[in-house]
Amino acid sequence: MARAATTSDVFNAIAEPQRRDILALLRAGERPVTELAQELGMTQPGASKHLRVLREVGLVRDRKAGKQRLYGLDARGLRPVHAWAGGFERFWNDSFDRLDAYVQDLKQARREE
Repeated sequence: MARAATTSDVFNAIAEPQRRDILALLRAGERPVTELAQELGMTQPGASKHLRVLREVGLVRDRKAGKQRLYGLDARGLRPVHAWAGGFERFWNDSFDRLDAYVQDLKQARREE
């Protein structure tokens, strides 16, 4: 299945590794684009482009502080991703339950040796 060319949804926006890097940096708090660009080894226009996409899908908010514009994480935008990933919770719980049963069987077998 061909991937959509749009970045208008959160899944496409976070598919780009540099955008995930930006989100990771913003977990620590608001930062200006110049700091983000410098830390990630990007040009400022490149970082601004990624921030615009993240802002458009609701993952980043910005505010003006003096002459700077500060960008911050808006984790509410991750709800669709969290809801989607949560659909796999039963799969992981079942896998962990089977693994736990296997480990308990191994422990029991060693005690009986």
